[in-house]
Amino acid sequence: MPTTRRYTLTISCPDRSGIIAAVSGFIARHNGWIVEASYHTDLETQRFFMRQEIRADSLPFGLAEFHTQFSGLAGEFDMSWRISDSAQKKRAVILVSKQDHCLNDLLHRWRSGELEVEIPCVISNHEDLRGFVEWHGIPFHCVPTQGKTGQDKAAAFAEIARQFDAEHGDIMVLARFMQIVPPDLCARYAGRIINIHHSFLPSFVGAKPYHQAFQRGVKLIGATCHYVSDELDAGPIIEQDTMRIDHGDTVEDMVRYGKDIEKAVLARGLRYHVEDRVLVCGNKTVVFR
Repeated sequence: MPTTRRYTLTISCPDRSGIIAAVSGFIARHNGWIVEASYHTDLETQRFFMRQEIRADSLPFGLAEFHTQFSGLAGEFDMSWRISDSAQKKRAVILVSKQDHCLNDLLHRWRSGELEVEIPCVISNHEDLRGFVEWHGIPFHCVPTQGKTGQDKAAAFAEIARQFDAEHGDIMVLARFMQIVPPDLCARYAGRIINIHHSFLPSFVGAKPYHQAFQRGVKLIGATCHYVSDELDAGPIIEQDTMRIDHGDTVEDMVRYGKDIEKAVLARGLRYHVEDRVLVCGNKTVVFR
């Protein structure tokens, strides 16, 4: 992340002539200094996507006045838009079960300053990682889900949602949280829950994807960071990566290799999200790296 305070403006709207000129002209009229700009048109939907970073100290007003001043232009072009302040770190609530490799990687990046977020708490359905999390000075909450009936699981996820809201969470990160998020939470936090799935989606959804891949004799394994939707492992994809394997690799080898891919893919996907680099287009994403 840059050290100079910046506002990040993201826009999605029907494509037409003059959008870039209108937005850039608005910023220029207020002596705004654009330091990064990205644009894309989705030809299938004819929808336009824009991301601009503006030096905060170049504008004569803050975000509240920006909203007031920009709303007329946004209405003219039928824009869905938002603007964020790099000085306000997003609050990432991490959910995890027993496997700690993704959690460990995220906490390392957070402690080192590489991942610019606040982590108000970690929530798990097991007690196993309490000591590890609390060693980092982060509150740990255990909300058991194993052995629960459907009604009990609904109550458990309601408690997770309550804690997320109480912590004013911006993004819920499923760092190998091995539970299916119920549809009502998927809808309530649409675009605000990201998951790491240990396969190169859309291949091998659901449980034990490495075992599925081994049975199919694949030559590539991978991991996928995606937004969570009410269809299992089918939400908009943010980031993916793969590695080559061969006939001599066992399931255990694939699991071991895959952990490295999972860590990197989740970290990149989360960073793209908190830097407002991801815009959703139907069940796809535009990612301005």
